[in-house]
Amino acid sequence: MALAGSAAGRAFARNDEITLAVVGINGQGSSHLTCFSAVPGVRIKTICEMDERLYGGAEKLARSLGVEKVQFEPDIRRVLEDKDIDAISVATPEQWHSLMVIWACQAGKDVYVEKPVSHNIREGRKAVEAARKYGRIVAAGTQQRSFPHVQEAVRLLRSGVIGEVYMAKGLCFKPRESIGRKPDAPVPQGVHYDLWLGPAPQRPFSENRFHYNWHWFWDYGCGDIGNQGVHEMDTARWGLGKNTHPRKIHSVGGYFAFKSDQETPNTQLATYEWEDGKILQFEVRGLYTNDESRLMIGNLFYGSEGWMHLDIEEKAK
Repeated sequence: MALAGSAAGRAFARNDEITLAVVGINGQGSSHLTCFSAVPGVRIKTICEMDERLYGGAEKLARSLGVEKVQFEPDIRRVLEDKDIDAISVATPEQWHSLMVIWACQAGKDVYVEKPVSHNIREGRKAVEAARKYGRIVAAGTQQRSFPHVQEAVRLLRSGVIGEVYMAKGLCFKPRESIGRKPDAPVPQGVHYDLWLGPAPQRPFSENRFHYNWHWFWDYGCGDIGNQGVHEMDTARWGLGKNTHPRKIHSVGGYFAFKSDQETPNTQLATYEWEDGKILQFEVRGLYTNDESRLMIGNLFYGSEGWMHLDIEEKAK
């Protein structure tokens, strides 16, 4: 999905090679490396990663994908100075997303950035402004819009298969265990912690706030509503046919059952309401729970003449 409808600064002929840097290699970054390396005409030149301990595994993965002589660099600024790089993909903690988009646009690079595009509303708007100002292509990682069965579901909704759609629900019923408590600790050798923090507030290093667990701390993430929730809310909004802001938003939630370092909710309910009264609901259930219409992760659509069950891994029913 394009964040800003702008043409790239230079046109590529069909046989041109696009040189890419993958920023962040842990978790979703490995998927970026795998997927982009399989695209004809794409050359992965650089992996930008703030934790040098991951370099060996990343190099091994790159070689298995046919990516030879990949370079490693911990500092995104050095990557953006490289005139060879045409585009970057961003799979970092969320506090970095918008700033990397803005810097990349200023440097003349196109961007694929993981969801959520921004950590707050203001910086997201600044990222859009940068894409438009510098004429760059910026795509957001709402991949479910590319799933054929999701596209078919939206086509059916548009055709009136369940009548007028008045409500859509997004579900993230994903039970997670406690992350426990871990004390602050010295920064491990090979970790460029200042670069990892980036625009986030300075605080001591903790393994519990580092790889993946950063999702559960407000300085770097926003819990499962910003993790799986972005996908399901985007699909729900698409199915409703809404491209404007809602009139009202209400959200409640909390962290229950465990005592741990986690800051974000493990149980949350958000409701959007538009001027015409149509409703979008999204729910996080991070503890032990039943399913809803056999769904744990996916969408439900309600219309004047029926309802639809949409599993992200199955065909629409």
